[in-house]
Amino acid sequence: MTRRDFHRGTEAERRHDLIEATLDCISEAGLQGATVRQIATRAGVTAGLIRHYFASKDIILQEAYKVLIARLTEKAKNLEGTPEERLSNFIFVNLTEPVANSRSLSLWAAFISRVSVDPALAAIHREGYLSFRAELEELLADFFAGRGAPVTPDRIRALAIAINGILDGLWLEGCLAGELFEESELVSIAFSSVEALIGHPIAAPTPTARDRE
Repeated sequence: MTRRDFHRGTEAERRHDLIEATLDCISEAGLQGATVRQIATRAGVTAGLIRHYFASKDIILQEAYKVLIARLTEKAKNLEGTPEERLSNFIFVNLTEPVANSRSLSLWAAFISRVSVDPALAAIHREGYLSFRAELEELLADFFAGRGAPVTPDRIRALAIAINGILDGLWLEGCLAGELFEESELVSIAFSSVEALIGHPIAAPTPTARDRE
C-alpha cells in the first residue's frame, strides 16, 4: 500500500487528505476493506487523528462519497464555450479519463452496492444524481435556445434522463471492458445516440478543446 504524504495545513486541508486516502483504500479494497486502520496507514497518520476529524467510519465514508459525486457534477459545471460546445464537451468528458477509468469504476461499484441499504448514502446518491441531471437539463435548454428551437421543460427533463442513461451505460462498458472497443468508439456512439434523441447534429470536441479538459 502506497502512503500519501499527509498535508499538515488547515483543518479543511487535513480533512481533504484523509478523504483522499479513504477513496484510495476503497478503490483497492472496497468499503469493508477500507478500515480506519488502513485509511490511517495510507494517510500516514494515527487512527486517533482520523477519529478527531470524523466521528465514525460511516461518517468518513459518507464524506468520501460526497466528494466522489461532487467531482462528476463539477465536470459539468466547469464547461465553457457556446451551448453546442458545452454539450459536446459534457458528452466527451463523461466517457474519457479521468471520469472513465478503473479507479472510478471500483469506487462506483463499492458505493453503489450499499446505496440500497444505507439511507445516508442513498440520500447522497439521490442529491448527486439530481444535481448532475439539473446541469444536463440546463445544457440542453441552452442548446435548444441557441438553435432557436426552445422545447418544454418536460421534454428537456425526459431528454436529460435518457442521455444520462446512455452515458452511464457506455461509461460502464468502457470501464469494464475498454479493450473490446476501438479508440473513441464509445464516444462516437454516444454522439450519434444523443444526436438521434435531440434531432440535431453536435460537433465533437476538437483536439485543442479536449486538451483543455
